[in-house]
Amino acid sequence: MQGDEGLALVGDEDRYGKPLSVDFTAGKAAHRRRFGGGRGQLVAKACGLSKGVSPSIVDATAGLGRDAFVLASLGAQVLLIERVAAIAALLEDGLKRALKHSETADIAARMMLAHGDAAQSLAQLVASACFTPQVIHLDPMFPHREKSALVKKEMRLFRELAGDDNDAPRLLEAALDVATHRVVVKRPRKAPPIAGPAPQHTLEGKTSRYDLYVHRSLVR
Repeated sequence: MQGDEGLALVGDEDRYGKPLSVDFTAGKAAHRRRFGGGRGQLVAKACGLSKGVSPSIVDATAGLGRDAFVLASLGAQVLLIERVAAIAALLEDGLKRALKHSETADIAARMMLAHGDAAQSLAQLVASACFTPQVIHLDPMFPHREKSALVKKEMRLFRELAGDDNDAPRLLEAALDVATHRVVVKRPRKAPPIAGPAPQHTLEGKTSRYDLYVHRSLVR
């Protein structure tokens, strides 16, 4: 649905809640940009953003672009890859509107979008974008068994579109082949790592953690 406030996906409101859209100029995105904690945020630390270091980052499971927007707001160049066409359309719409907004135009200019399946063709998608992937960020969708997962209505429609990333081990393998410096995988705090090589480092938060697979250091 194309409304006054941009493109939105609409489902049964009792089941899915409000229409799903991407807005980088207001709401949670604006609040996190202003008060999120800057480069002290866990995702920023995991992706190697530090004083004098702003790596180029591929968000290979872009979703609604929330982490990518945080990273771009902190100075990183970010390539967003999304394989679900409807979600990619929401991202494209959100980025277009962000480019027209004075407070987000510079941030959106550091974000590029590619529609495709990173597990199948990550190297080709990165090459087509002429992007140098120092860091690859992955946040694969896994089956949720906890009843509490049903609380967030906005994510029900998203999950029905995106499904579970059962090919996460293949995605990790592709990311390790393509990233020049490190791969960062966001996981629920108590979940096991993705099947494959063991991460060299982990960063833990209250509800999630980041598994780090490091090829070489990000230097100034």
